[in-house]
Amino acid sequence: MPLALVAVGFVVVALLANSGALADDVNLWPMPVSVSRGSHTLYLSRDFALKTDGSKLSGESGILKDGFERMVELVRESRAIEGHVKTSGNVLAGLHVVVSSSDDALYYGVDESYKLSIPASGDPIYGHIEAASVYGALHAFQTFSQLCNLNFKTRTVELHAAPWDIHDQPRFSYRGLLIDTSRHYQPLSTIKKVIDAMAYSKLNVLHWHIVDRESFPIEIPSYPKLWNGAYSYYERYTVADAQEVVQYAGIRGINVLAEIDVPGHATSWGIGYPSLLPSAKCQEPLDVSNEFTFKVIDGILADFSKVFKFKFVHLGGDEVDTSCWVTSPHVKKWLVNHKMNESEAYKYFVLRAQSIAAKHGYEPINWEETFNNFGNELNPKTVVHNWLGGGVAPKVVAAGLRCIVSNQDKWYLDHLDTTWQEFYMNEPLTNISIPKQQKLIIGGEVCMWGETVDASNIEQTIWPRAAAAAERLWTPLEKLANDPKLVTARLARFRCLLNRRGVAAAPVSAPGRGAPLGKGSCLEQ
Repeated sequence: MPLALVAVGFVVVALLANSGALADDVNLWPMPVSVSRGSHTLYLSRDFALKTDGSKLSGESGILKDGFERMVELVRESRAIEGHVKTSGNVLAGLHVVVSSSDDALYYGVDESYKLSIPASGDPIYGHIEAASVYGALHAFQTFSQLCNLNFKTRTVELHAAPWDIHDQPRFSYRGLLIDTSRHYQPLSTIKKVIDAMAYSKLNVLHWHIVDRESFPIEIPSYPKLWNGAYSYYERYTVADAQEVVQYAGIRGINVLAEIDVPGHATSWGIGYPSLLPSAKCQEPLDVSNEFTFKVIDGILADFSKVFKFKFVHLGGDEVDTSCWVTSPHVKKWLVNHKMNESEAYKYFVLRAQSIAAKHGYEPINWEETFNNFGNELNPKTVVHNWLGGGVAPKVVAAGLRCIVSNQDKWYLDHLDTTWQEFYMNEPLTNISIPKQQKLIIGGEVCMWGETVDASNIEQTIWPRAAAAAERLWTPLEKLANDPKLVTARLARFRCLLNRRGVAAAPVSAPGRGAPLGKGSCLEQ
């Protein structure tokens, strides 16, 4: 097999043949639905411009304009572009963007499709983007940015292989990444860097597992003592901080899914409000017998609804050990009076929390234990979040409920022995062949649980393995490689691109969050 050559500017690095490459050597990640290209080189104008005539969304729209400016900065890699292009007829003057919707609201299921075409000639030459929404246009910008290369000899930005014709849309509407800010606090600057890399990878949901038994770092105005459960005075998020995360993600086409994990995983709630817990010695699950428990949940979700505008809220429901309810005398008495056993009380709690969420305009997402225990008794709008392993998703969709796939054996980023190849090959529709049921798999999510990550190492633990899953969730099944060796070179290039953009992505050859083993090119590690 011949060597695969990957060009970056004027540097050409030979990759070993067993690392593989696509036959047509299209170095885009994730791979679009369809791609065709030519053989001409264009040079980006120093005054590279955005044109929006004919678009229902004005070029003055903050999201479109800001997205374009961020893309241009990425292409130039924060370097001074000093070169002057003297050759006539090969200067790319800018991008002409036509968005067919004047609505720039971000919501679940928004049309993210786009068409990107770049002619090889014209007077002047403009690339063309057609998108149903501004968020499709943002994805087109990300794809365009990967077509560009710095020429270090001429100090210009080049775009090779014009003309390009790319048609693209995501395979799944939900493409998520979970971060956990309870086990370790993550600064706002770190969360923003994670969001940036999600946009580069075309992921579109940041699942913010904000609180857990270890800490309660977020401000809840309705119940201000809750964040007494933060690790320290400084490891907290104000309402304004949460709004900033939502806004930062939103203008990049990323929804923020907030989670409160109830009734288990909630010991930290009792630091500010001890009566929420069954007793001082037996602290989980939350006290099902206390009406105050549900008033607090109601207050949290009321406050969340003012900040987190995503259609869904995550209510947890996993790993609930109900033994505290029968060993705490007042809770046991309540169970007897209400003629409930432990399992029935667990169901009562989950369904009541779902009802409170619905009151605040949310559709509930719950971890799979709720389905495993209660099945069709859940709210019919429930999205079941699979995590324990394979085999659950087919049962969920057969029952008519929607499902998000995050099976821990393949898509848990804290499992450092799970390789990027396993992330890439994990198929959400395994053993689901009926089209109606396939549609109920709304997507998947990779999970970065926080026990062993903080700001010092979260990026290299997430990337590039999350990007491997991102292609699985974006690219049509028939376009995905049957052998991850065939995409190794392309993923290596994308990982190097992340590094150049300031993302601390680990080497492709390293397990988990490994470091380079020795000297050499980024592309070979």
